[in-house]
Amino acid sequence: MRALVWHGKHDVRIDNVPDPEIINPRDAILKVTSTAICGSDLHLYDAVIPTLQSGDILGHEFMGEVLDVGSGVGNLKKGDRVVVPFPISCGSCFFCGKQQFSLCDNSNTAEKADMSETLYGHQMAGIFGYSHLTGGYAGGQAEYVRVPYADVGPMVIPDGMEDDQVLFLTDILPTGWMAAENCDIEEGDTVAVWGCGPVGLFAVQSALLMGAHRVIAIDHYPRRLALAKQLGAEVLDFREVRVWEALMDMTGGIGPDAVIDAVGLESHGFRIDNIMDRVKQATFLGTDRGAVLREVIIACRKGGRVSIPGVYGGFVDKFPIGALMEKGLQVKSGQTHVHRYLPELLRRIGEGEIDTTFLISHRMPLEEAPEGYRMFKEEPNECTKVVLKTGH
Repeated sequence: MRALVWHGKHDVRIDNVPDPEIINPRDAILKVTSTAICGSDLHLYDAVIPTLQSGDILGHEFMGEVLDVGSGVGNLKKGDRVVVPFPISCGSCFFCGKQQFSLCDNSNTAEKADMSETLYGHQMAGIFGYSHLTGGYAGGQAEYVRVPYADVGPMVIPDGMEDDQVLFLTDILPTGWMAAENCDIEEGDTVAVWGCGPVGLFAVQSALLMGAHRVIAIDHYPRRLALAKQLGAEVLDFREVRVWEALMDMTGGIGPDAVIDAVGLESHGFRIDNIMDRVKQATFLGTDRGAVLREVIIACRKGGRVSIPGVYGGFVDKFPIGALMEKGLQVKSGQTHVHRYLPELLRRIGEGEIDTTFLISHRMPLEEAPEGYRMFKEEPNECTKVVLKTGH
C-alpha cells in the first residue's frame, strides 16, 4: 500500500509499505477514505517528539470502510463506515471504566513506553502514528490501517453523512469540546481562547454552544481570526495589543472567567521570554515553549478556570506557580477522551447544530501529503486544515 512515512525532520514521503494484517482477535483492518493533518502532527514533522523512527507511518485523524475484522470484534462488519478515535483504548482497565479513555493502561506496550513512565510518572496510552512513546502504532495517513481494540473505539457513521462532516470526530472536534467542558462554563461567563488553529476554533464554537456569554479569541493570522469572528467570538491580534491589558479593559479589570491554551509547546510570539524558550529548546536545555501557558495563567481572573488542550511534552521554565496558587485557579488538561463524546457530537452534526467543514482549506490526494505538511507548516494563514483523500 501507499503511506506517508517519516524519514527525519521535515522529511516525510509517500512510500510503498506492506499492507497491515490482523494480528489480534480484537483487530480490524480499515480501508482509509479520508485522513487529515493535525496541528500536533507538526510536532512530529519538526522532530520535537522523541522516539520517532525512520519508516514510521504518521496520522491519527482518519476514517474509512471496514475491510476485515478479527474473531473478537462483534460490533463491526465488513463495509461499515467508521470514524476512529485517536487514542487507543482497551475498554476494560481502571481508566477506561471511568471513561478516561486517553489514559488507558493496556494499549501501550511498546519498548519505549517506559520513557513516558520516567517523564510523567505513569505510562501513556497508545496513539495512532505518534511515535514509539505512544506505542509505535502505524498511523492512518495511508491506504489501509490496522485498528487495535476495534470492539471499543470505532463508531459507525450513518448513511448519508459525508466524510468531511464527520472526519474531525476522530480528534479535533472532541478536543475543542472537552477544552470548553473543562472550563465549567457558567451563565454570563467570558471565555478567552489562545490560538485559532483547528482545536482553538472548535473550542470557540463549543464554548458558545455551552452557554458562554462572551468568547474572546487571540491569534495573529487574519484568516483564523476571521473564522473565529464568524463563529461569534470577539478577536484580539496579539501583535497589535498587549493581551493582558486588552483583556482587563474588556472585562472591567476582572479578567476572563475561564481561559483555554489551545497552542501548546511550540507557542510563537515576540515576547523576550518566548525567545529564551526557543533558545533553550534548540539547545536541549528545555523542551517546551511556555509563553502562552504563562500568559493564560496571569490573565485569568481570581478563582477562574484554566483549560489546557494544547499539547505539552516535557518541561516549561518559569512556570508561574505563585499566580496559580495565590489566585486560586483550577486547572484541567489532558489528551481527549474521544470515545466519551462521539455519540453526542455525531448527533449535533446530524442535526445541523455543529458545522465542521468550515475549517477545511485544502483537500488533496494522499500522494500530495508532503506538500500538505509543508503548507500547513509554512502557510498557516491560508492553510487552516488539510484533508487527504486516498481514492478509495
